[in-house]
Amino acid sequence: MNPKIKKLVGNFIFVALIALLLWPTSRTYFQQQLMNIGLFRPKLEVPPKTDRGGTGTADPADHVTFIRHSGETVRVTELRGKVVFINFWATWCGPCRAEMPSINVLYDKFKDNPQVEFLVVEIEGEKEKASAFMKKQKLTLPVSYPNSEIPQEWLSGSIPSTVILDKSGNLVTRHEGMADYSAPEVTAFIQELIDK
Repeated sequence: MNPKIKKLVGNFIFVALIALLLWPTSRTYFQQQLMNIGLFRPKLEVPPKTDRGGTGTADPADHVTFIRHSGETVRVTELRGKVVFINFWATWCGPCRAEMPSINVLYDKFKDNPQVEFLVVEIEGEKEKASAFMKKQKLTLPVSYPNSEIPQEWLSGSIPSTVILDKSGNLVTRHEGMADYSAPEVTAFIQELIDK
């Protein structure tokens, strides 16, 4: 093959690959494939405790509320006695969209268990966009929206972010960034919290 043609073909393939990576739908697909091969496992470890300034100080989660897509208000304190999985995301966030199918797999495993609660929180309150995204992706996740300040221990600015609370309402793990929540170790982690 002529060296000039070979170089042109090579450049074309390179540009095409870059374009595919920049195109949101393709980027999401590639991110999901990377999750499928095990590159994005969530950290399932207790985050370091923060000093709340002495005994008797209120838990920052005591006043946290969310609004379900249906309009119902959910107070986190009223979910005590359940393991609570909270994912913070936005409709414009590529890594958030990429991990949603894995969260849906986890949700399907526990959706009929009354001891587990899922709050998939679209942080910007974009109800129409969130609903359209869920329908387009054929996801059955229960979307909620912030109705109060979110504690910095849960969401420090980076999305996607996921926290899991134990039955006493204690933060038992927090993961920032995209992750594969369909992994067996996540199911086992939640089941262990249920069984405690």
